[in-house]
Amino acid sequence: MYRYDEFDTAFVRDRVAQFSTQVERRLSGALTEDEFKPLRLQNGVYLQLHAYMLRIAIPYGTLSARQLRQLALIGERFDRGYGHFTTRQNLQFNWIQLKDVPEILSLLADVEMHAIQTSGNCIRNVTADQFAGVAADEIEDPRPVAELIRQWSTAHPEFSFLPRKFKIAVTGADDDRAAVAVHDIGLRIVRHPETGETGETGFAVLVGGGLGRTPMVGKWVRDFLPKPHLLAYLEALMRVYNAEGRRDNKYKARVKILVHEIGIEAFRDRVEAEFVQLDPARIQADAEEVARIARYFAPPAYADLADNPSALRRARAANGEFDRWVAQNGFPHKVPGYQAVTLSLKGIGEAPGDITSAGMRLVADLAVRHSQGEIRVTHAQNLVLPDVRQDELFDLWQALAAGGPATANAGLITDIIACPGLDYCALATARSIPIAQALSTRFAAPERQQEIGPLAIKISGCINACGHHHVGHIGILGLEKRGEESYQITLGGDAGNDSAIGEILGPGLGASEVPDAIERLVETYLDQRQPGETFVNTVRRIGVQPFKTAFARELHHDAA
Repeated sequence: MYRYDEFDTAFVRDRVAQFSTQVERRLSGALTEDEFKPLRLQNGVYLQLHAYMLRIAIPYGTLSARQLRQLALIGERFDRGYGHFTTRQNLQFNWIQLKDVPEILSLLADVEMHAIQTSGNCIRNVTADQFAGVAADEIEDPRPVAELIRQWSTAHPEFSFLPRKFKIAVTGADDDRAAVAVHDIGLRIVRHPETGETGETGFAVLVGGGLGRTPMVGKWVRDFLPKPHLLAYLEALMRVYNAEGRRDNKYKARVKILVHEIGIEAFRDRVEAEFVQLDPARIQADAEEVARIARYFAPPAYADLADNPSALRRARAANGEFDRWVAQNGFPHKVPGYQAVTLSLKGIGEAPGDITSAGMRLVADLAVRHSQGEIRVTHAQNLVLPDVRQDELFDLWQALAAGGPATANAGLITDIIACPGLDYCALATARSIPIAQALSTRFAAPERQQEIGPLAIKISGCINACGHHHVGHIGILGLEKRGEESYQITLGGDAGNDSAIGEILGPGLGASEVPDAIERLVETYLDQRQPGETFVNTVRRIGVQPFKTAFARELHHDAA
């Protein structure tokens, strides 16, 4: 993984010193909250309902064991002994005190971490496929590109005060696990359309995706962009948005609105016109720097191992729970004899994405023992150990089962994405966590989960959609209605290759009504599905109407 050079170290330390002085001035009263707000947002500090929140950047979701242990220490010393992983592959501490922030940032700097550009109207943390570098379906590891973009975008003088926040995601695999189509810019590493397997790779570029108040799927602006032109093309795109994006209304300030209002063809023409005025050689990092970055992501020294060894087969045959965990949470590795493994932070009845400091230390220890000391954060609020030997999977599972994140539900109905909601967030209009907990408990039985199969439930506590409800197979949006919490259900969303925005099923429900309504949707799917068909594919085949009918029948039953 990437290591800071002298510039990175000096830059982060200077920012810590600068913000420490700003915190002192706020605490003394020399700065008002209005004066302090833009300064704290540039350093990832939010003022929530009950306390300050600090959002820590985890670039492209890659963590070292040393960094995770430091996060555990911070959670223990300055928070309430836990942290919350988000859909941006970041970590949030929700109970910090402002006076402690300078010390926290200094501790982060000790392990090459920071909170810069995790908030504010700037280019946010660049996200990527959590299986980058190890996925069997990968064309090319996207992390060197994500790191290049991170370096280019950090404190970029032209793009630090954009019309609105800006999010970029990168994937290098056939299967999009980074949700690139619902980002302001989505990049897919692709092979040259003419030379194919033997030719160069470049980027397919999407623009104008995003969720929130006006959810949209991104549109293609370039089918193939040569690698050397990437930063210049991004700069051209950002310049068009920065110049023409609306600043009169924050709800219409995202690039997706600009693309929608002028059309993708006109937007593309503007970007291309700006691009030809630029000098790619001046903007693009030189070849030596690109090679330096790439070396940090070189594959580790893998052992020469047999795939699916006899010891693994025997352990799976002898232990049903272990077999289910490997089948559900394991992910194919490109190197024989290895497996990537998802550590679910969605234990039954727990708050999605939360992990205690003790849990962080356990995962860090297991990463050192079983996965080259590396951990990944997923946008689904789970963790991944990317490089586990298959002959060590049983030992890993036993250590997790003794008190760690060992739930075998990755991708199933209880692997629920949820934002912190009204329990923490000052912007929220309803609670998310209790709804997730109730649904998790309702569908807790492993056999029931396996019968249902892959099903993504995503919950947001307000229209800002931090829980990505729009692209949930089942989405749940919490709103305030006449002083009470009301939950709107959507169906058929998808964040993958076939990205789609879900369709609203009907009127909002009270919190207590949500589990029964979801049960009816699941039952409709089980009644209608064909052999081997997943929930979202059944929705696509038969349409939303049968589910609307079941949903309306449930409402009528409740009213009666």
